[in-house]
Amino acid sequence: MDHVEIGERLGKIRRRRGMSIDTAAGLAGISKAYWSMLENGKRRFERRGLLEDLAGALGCAVADLTGQPYLPGDQASAEALASLPPISVALFDATLDDVPNDIRVRPVGELARLASRANAASADSRYGLAGHALGDLLSELHVHAVTGDTNTRRAALRALTEACIVAIGAARTLGNNDLAVVAARRAQEAAQRLEDPALGGFAAMSASVVLGRMGARYRAQRVTSLALDAVSDADPSASDTAPAEAAGMLHLASAQLAAKDHDAATAETHLTAASELAARTGERSTLHYDFGPSNVQAWSLSLAVELGTGPERAEQITRMENFDAGLTSAERKAALHFDLARAYVQAEGARDGEAIRHLDLADRVAPLRIRHDPLAFEVVAELDARARRRAWELDSLKARLRVS
Repeated sequence: MDHVEIGERLGKIRRRRGMSIDTAAGLAGISKAYWSMLENGKRRFERRGLLEDLAGALGCAVADLTGQPYLPGDQASAEALASLPPISVALFDATLDDVPNDIRVRPVGELARLASRANAASADSRYGLAGHALGDLLSELHVHAVTGDTNTRRAALRALTEACIVAIGAARTLGNNDLAVVAARRAQEAAQRLEDPALGGFAAMSASVVLGRMGARYRAQRVTSLALDAVSDADPSASDTAPAEAAGMLHLASAQLAAKDHDAATAETHLTAASELAARTGERSTLHYDFGPSNVQAWSLSLAVELGTGPERAEQITRMENFDAGLTSAERKAALHFDLARAYVQAEGARDGEAIRHLDLADRVAPLRIRHDPLAFEVVAELDARARRRAWELDSLKARLRVS
């Protein structure tokens, strides 16, 4: 899916809605000329916030514009996508009050270990492995959470929250945001029954990211605000830093939402709060969220790209020695290098070599993370359009991402 196809979808949906370009552009907060150029394939869709604004103006889903989920281009993608239907069945077939009575369950301790293992695979962008038999795991954990004794229920709820976080990451990355929202709500519900604000904070943070990707920014902000209230007094110097880590991740999610709304001041306020917490927690990775100074720095780049100041922030980050060393998961390292590529593309051709290098590295570190992101196609297409000569690195990226 390239910018021309997205532009065609944009125009088709606008016309079916019976909307003029003037009206649609006004609702999206952009000029009529800019909307027209987007429809006609003369501008690319390189910011998540832009795609969300356009979808919001037309009253459609972002996926209606991007065409997600994409057909699998390789075996790893096919295996990952095949894991989503059983996850969906498990989450719709059981609740935390009512479960099927014909499910055979393994011991809750074994299921908890499997949930932890799946989360580790998800953090490394191995979504096929993470999602393998995840539907069965979710179903069995629901049974324990409903029918077990007090200790068993608590263990099941904790493992269920983690398993749902795995489902959120896989579904969101592979373009099924509706399923990701269902998984996020179940994770929050399980954490709430445990009365664990830290666990609830991590679940809320993931929910906020998905809701933001769907363009539901009001609800995303409400989710983060309520969860932040529950961990507002977290002590980052305590022996258990999980509540402070959750608070930090919620501040980062709030900053991202503000950046998409072009509210640089609010974004900076939340980024500063997250940075202050990270300075005291140090590098942590509860539930593989990788909260700490390195991840705050990575998120600062993502915010800068949304605010149009990507090249300057990218320069500051890449001047630091081993700037990605503090990120322990492949997913987070790939996200940082992908945002570096997006940032350097904003330099209008002056830094395209570096953009190609960082995008290539991101794809090699976590290919599933990159090859299912519509913005990756936009970045490659922009780099290709500006290229003055053939380069094998760029040709390789075009082949891997199937950009014609």
